[in-house]
Amino acid sequence: MARQYRKRTAHRWRFGAIFGVCLALALGSFYLVQLMHVQDMEMLSDAHKGEPDYIVENFSAVRMSPDGTPRYIISGARMTHLPLTDSSTVESPALQSFAPGKPPMYINSKTARLDHVNNTVELSGNVDIRRAASPTAKPMTMRTEALTVLVDEDQMQTALPVVMTSGATVVRGVGMSANNATRQVKINKARIELPAHEP
Repeated sequence: MARQYRKRTAHRWRFGAIFGVCLALALGSFYLVQLMHVQDMEMLSDAHKGEPDYIVENFSAVRMSPDGTPRYIISGARMTHLPLTDSSTVESPALQSFAPGKPPMYINSKTARLDHVNNTVELSGNVDIRRAASPTAKPMTMRTEALTVLVDEDQMQTALPVVMTSGATVVRGVGMSANNATRQVKINKARIELPAHEP
């Protein structure tokens, strides 16, 4: 009887040991499969980080001033947002700037990059700036190949050659900074072409 009991106990211990080894192998395999799945998902996520998360065609966006009036309107043929840098590229952008009591300013270019973190607009390719005439100022146009608009500071700047025309006066230079609020423009290395009848 004791011998039979010992046989059963030994058999149970063997069965328990085999079951424990199998269970450990199964749990280890499950853990490895889950680990590989997580790594695959991370690799897929990394592979798609540089891709856009949304694209908008023929869009128009308005930035309001604190008093509820439009401050900027930006529109374009196509906007592509990149989540990795929180920036957007715009094809055929058009930017309109408004200030109380002053004529609006219109800026067009081939492309633009909107930096949503620093709140800047970088326009490039045939940048054309136009401001209508006012009771105290003549109409003004400005052309350059690249322009950075600092939206919060209400300023714009470029380090490239620029040509500004105000009435019949033409100013050429390399590098420009402008304050839209005060309407002050500074052009570096400027060469001014004045018409004969103007002082």
